[in-house]
Amino acid sequence: MDRLREGPASSRVAPEPPKARTTEVLAFFRSLSQASGSAVPRRSLAVPVSVETMATTQTVLDHLGRTTQSIVGLADLTDRLDAGRPLRIKFGVDCTAPDLHLGHAVNLWMMRYLQDLGHTVVFLLGDVTTRIGDPTGRSHARPVLPPAEIEANAARFLEQVSMVLRVDPEVFEVRRNSEWFATMDVAGLIGLFAQVTHAQLTARDMFRERIAAGREIGLHELVYPVPQAFDSVEVGSDLTIVGSDQLFNETMGRQLQQRLGRDAQTVVTTTITPGLDGGAKQSKSLGNYVALTDAPDEKFGKLMSLPDDLVGSWAHVYTDLPLDVVRRLGAAAESGGAAARDAELDLAEAVVARYHGSAAAAASREAFTRLFSDRTAPADLPDLVVAVRSLTVLELVRLAHPRSSNGDLRRLVSQGAVLLNGERLTDAAQPLTVSDGDVLRSGHRQWHRLRVS
Repeated sequence: MDRLREGPASSRVAPEPPKARTTEVLAFFRSLSQASGSAVPRRSLAVPVSVETMATTQTVLDHLGRTTQSIVGLADLTDRLDAGRPLRIKFGVDCTAPDLHLGHAVNLWMMRYLQDLGHTVVFLLGDVTTRIGDPTGRSHARPVLPPAEIEANAARFLEQVSMVLRVDPEVFEVRRNSEWFATMDVAGLIGLFAQVTHAQLTARDMFRERIAAGREIGLHELVYPVPQAFDSVEVGSDLTIVGSDQLFNETMGRQLQQRLGRDAQTVVTTTITPGLDGGAKQSKSLGNYVALTDAPDEKFGKLMSLPDDLVGSWAHVYTDLPLDVVRRLGAAAESGGAAARDAELDLAEAVVARYHGSAAAAASREAFTRLFSDRTAPADLPDLVVAVRSLTVLELVRLAHPRSSNGDLRRLVSQGAVLLNGERLTDAAQPLTVSDGDVLRSGHRQWHRLRVS
């Protein structure tokens, strides 16, 4: 429970708005929801669940606390759990390119746990808000996607989340925000914007940075959090579990619910770890991630490249291993040597088993161990073009890992993870003379055949 706490106020969280200007505004929005027929009643239950059949509130909070960074509205969540009724958990996505990795799956596994207790995940496809483009984390406007691409991305999202979430209708509901925005007229849209102030929107750090740098902010970017907030009203969200980058938008959803006389959703942000390279969080652009769609052997191999000092935190966040086992793995990894390698093997097997089952995980471990022990190169090796025959070990390894820092590459060499034609290279400054067809191994599963141009 110590990790599950109220999130501190910060410049990233939208300040509480002033009270509604008139009762007519509230009446207007209520009538709009009733007319559209798309709003979900707050107490609509997909599965009747009594307090006796659900886990205790403390058990649920302790489980969520393992991977929770902060929470806004803890008391609200506690009250709802104490009431023993199923929650509606909003899982909203913009239909941009869906390449989900282990970091994204932290949220999914928390939702899956709640699904297994009878709570409903509302998978909300932002088919309208995608056309606006979420400006979060951007120093410039996002490109607008065509409808066909939005639909294709939506299908890919659903395919990937189903690797973790249950999709049976008792605990999973698919919605689109075009259900309410497609029928909202200009008067409705203006009324919606009237609930939010300019000061709230420009309080975001990224907008302040753009203003200071003299870069423009599109009006569609500025107001983006408002329709996302209204999504929470329409789906009757009790809880949303998001990355910290969405804290501003989802807190605004909580505030809008309050303004319109609804119960406010709880906003949980989840734990973020460094990526595989020990630097920034997992990212496709950095190549330091494990994708949900990676095959079991590929997941296993990537995990075996993880720095020893991250084994404990990755086991804590990305597995469901008991915490005493997590602590043992972390301590073993930091001790170095064979114990560290065994800890990495255990971590990789646990992660693969979570997505593909214990049999696939055991097979991946056996294949990796055989490959590592035998030092046998795979049959088909990718080519690595080398422009010169004479270079240092560090220069050669940098060609194979162009995104890694010199510090990471030197550590790879010093750990004995670099071999040329089966000979281990441990000095990054050692001069080499390479030949066409030489075989380079750099890391547990990175193999290349050298092609001297």
